[in-house]
Amino acid sequence: MNQRGPEAFVADRNGAAPVVLAAAASGLVDFITAQGGDIDAVFGNCGVAPEMTAAPTLQLHLDTFCALFEESAKRTGNDNFGLWFGQQFQPRDLGMWGYAALSSPNLGSALGNFVDLFRYQQSSSAMRLRPDGAQRVRLEYQIRTPAIVARRQDAELSLGQFTNVIRECCGRHWSPIEVHFEHPRPEGWRQHEMAFGAPVFFGSTTNALVFASDLLDRPMPGRDPKLLAMMRTCLESLGSHDRTQSLADRVRGAVRQRLPEGAPTLDEIAAALRLAPNAIQRALAAEGLGFREAVEVTRFDLARYYLAQLHLPLSEIALLLGYSELSAFSRAFTRWAGISPRTYRAGIARH
Repeated sequence: MNQRGPEAFVADRNGAAPVVLAAAASGLVDFITAQGGDIDAVFGNCGVAPEMTAAPTLQLHLDTFCALFEESAKRTGNDNFGLWFGQQFQPRDLGMWGYAALSSPNLGSALGNFVDLFRYQQSSSAMRLRPDGAQRVRLEYQIRTPAIVARRQDAELSLGQFTNVIRECCGRHWSPIEVHFEHPRPEGWRQHEMAFGAPVFFGSTTNALVFASDLLDRPMPGRDPKLLAMMRTCLESLGSHDRTQSLADRVRGAVRQRLPEGAPTLDEIAAALRLAPNAIQRALAAEGLGFREAVEVTRFDLARYYLAQLHLPLSEIALLLGYSELSAFSRAFTRWAGISPRTYRAGIARH
């Protein structure tokens, strides 16, 4: 690794910051208060005013949005803060995006509009509806920018919000067949199964709701063609937030997804992205990095995030980062941080 150090990889990135419409945080102030949290402490630490979440068409930086929920979980002592915020979130509170789904003719159209209009709601992220076998479909969601490492609370609140869109059609007691999250299993994971009423799997390649495909034909109770057309027009007038993801970011995202299977090779990532290896090398070189260094930086970012999850054993963290042995992870982390992972975690625990 060169003398720039791993953290320079994040600090030197160029391009506009990813954003999300503040409607996705509607009711956050009241929910923090109900959970016994300090509003000023949460928002102050994230550098944003509480009033910003009350303006549905205002854009928040996506990293700030995620940080608000991670900080809320810490300040309230509720590690499943995002999970329960999403479960109580009403689709109408999503603003124009939510109303576009609710006013669609049937559930398939509602989710199709949800996916199609997502680029007006949030950038540097992906959402899609796809078949999962003969009789099931998957609604998938994932933040794509690798710069946002701590995004568990966002994933859990987002799938809760999406579940409530489907419950508007299928009834408030509806449950998916399966729920998948990309982050490791948290300590209070049984609450997730209770909240969704379904088996929940962690450490998946993406976040997803899995449900029966025959539900897509069900009519939406609030279908309104005129309102749907109006909401689409209003969203489009705001302009798309979707920006072309840099090749270097695509490489980092692909590396992150494959780490639990072991450190990927340049050829494996090139095949996954359908690119020539030298194209990847040129993109990384523009940021002063080689492929091996990019893998190490991704590992270091994730390592610090996982070490802050005090319930995760070091042996499991090593596997999540693609190391077959704990000793190999310990040596690598000590090389990056100058201290062992145990010492690093002890410092987090003290504070």
